[in-house]
Amino acid sequence: MTDTAPSSPAWLDRFVVEGPRTPVPPLFRPAPGARAAAVLILFGEGADGPDVLLTERAATLNKHAGQPAFPGGRIDPEDDGPVAAALREAWEEAGVEPSGVDVLCTLPELYLSHSEHRVTPVAGWWRRPSEIAPGHPGEVAMVARVPIGELVDPANRAMVRHPSGLRMGPAFHVRDMLVWGFTAALLTQVLDAGGWNRPWDTSRVEDLPEDVLNLASRG
Repeated sequence: MTDTAPSSPAWLDRFVVEGPRTPVPPLFRPAPGARAAAVLILFGEGADGPDVLLTERAATLNKHAGQPAFPGGRIDPEDDGPVAAALREAWEEAGVEPSGVDVLCTLPELYLSHSEHRVTPVAGWWRRPSEIAPGHPGEVAMVARVPIGELVDPANRAMVRHPSGLRMGPAFHVRDMLVWGFTAALLTQVLDAGGWNRPWDTSRVEDLPEDVLNLASRG
């Protein structure tokens, strides 16, 4: 799936060790019978320094419409496990050439009760970046390489809550996207594992925008 390649950069060393040890919060502990899926946490180095690839799902989808996410999806019978599935989905959704990616590690499986999937996060180093673009306009609205420096900037961090008052978790304001929910929770763990996170004001709480709620309520 990948070419023989030099090792990943030193800034990923801590993550490679700590990523597989990431604790699984009670909310995401796998449940029996859930469908297997995988996502790709793809690290690269761009003009703005170390970054990670995110997509934004199309607003027309029935599930997770309009939500930022890591490339990923269900593990198909033809896939040789979560690594193959994550690389395939990144190619289909964002144009990421699998041959340019070196797999670093997998993180512990996480359970999404809302969609009844157990998700294996697969981390990769984008040794040879390819041109990226939404692979299918009906499924992916946007793809973006988001600098880690922007993700950890305290000015871009907030907690979000439902209008009912329920506190829902961390969020990121980056590249004209509001990253929240499962993706924001996983991103927070990734930043912790890599030692990149910076202190930020967790008392900054925002209501989830109505348009985001309307899309999320579809399923």
